[in-house]
Amino acid sequence: MVSEVGDPERSVELLWGGKTHPGRGPKPALTLDGVVAAAVEVADQEGLAALSMRRVAEKLGFTTMSLYRYVPGKAELLDLMQDAVVAEVVLPDHRMGWRAGLAYSARQDWELYQRHPWMVQVASTRSVPGPHYMADFEARLKLLVGTGLSGREIMAVANLVSQYVEGAARRVAEAQQAERTSGVSLEEWWTSRVSLWGHLTEDRYPTLARVWMGGGYEGMVDDFEFGLQRVLDGIEMLVRGRGETSDRDETPGTCVTCGKPVEKPATGRPKEYCSRACQQRAYRARQAAGS
Repeated sequence: MVSEVGDPERSVELLWGGKTHPGRGPKPALTLDGVVAAAVEVADQEGLAALSMRRVAEKLGFTTMSLYRYVPGKAELLDLMQDAVVAEVVLPDHRMGWRAGLAYSARQDWELYQRHPWMVQVASTRSVPGPHYMADFEARLKLLVGTGLSGREIMAVANLVSQYVEGAARRVAEAQQAERTSGVSLEEWWTSRVSLWGHLTEDRYPTLARVWMGGGYEGMVDDFEFGLQRVLDGIEMLVRGRGETSDRDETPGTCVTCGKPVEKPATGRPKEYCSRACQQRAYRARQAAGS
């Protein structure tokens, strides 16, 4: 986890409409947006450890001192980078209903983390939020207004879903980083642990053996989607406890893969795919993004 010490007030100024380029002299060849875009490219291609003011300057073909005229340091640059990539997120429509809307937003976050895995390495507890981040957060809160949840519960639910996605993305990012560093895939690493398998005997760990023989390690379950639905199931129980019946009585949903209408079942959780084919396409897309 990277935690840079900077000036949060300067980040607020830069994110929320502060001065973005020097006011004197000829028209500058650099812009703040250009500096941020170059920094995002460095982090995407080389990892967060490679990110520095000097490396960004090299990528742009300018001196390091030139960058300091736009952004005071790496900490403020990271705040700007995070808000810049959040602009890629397509906001949910509150008419989706709270469950479909939260699922949609969670998948948007998941895909964002796959494109920019460095985001899970940035300490977020004291990162200054920018306008794109706040627009996204506003849209998510709007999904939960009318559920009967209190303001405190709405905030807790929104944070719960975000934290679930971040945790799942961090595990993928760590595995990818380990593979890049060692040149050994996760599957190859575990396959090589021959010395370990002899200790995991059936008489010593009968439950593990039973789950193993039952296909528990075959990897057929989409772990991210499975976990997301269980989180949403828990939230639905909370919503129902406040006198709401979930968003099944609202307008018909749409397939998250192709956008076609999805008929809502009379009982059980809402369907998210119009067909098995769309569900399989979504699974393959998430597998490809995480590979």
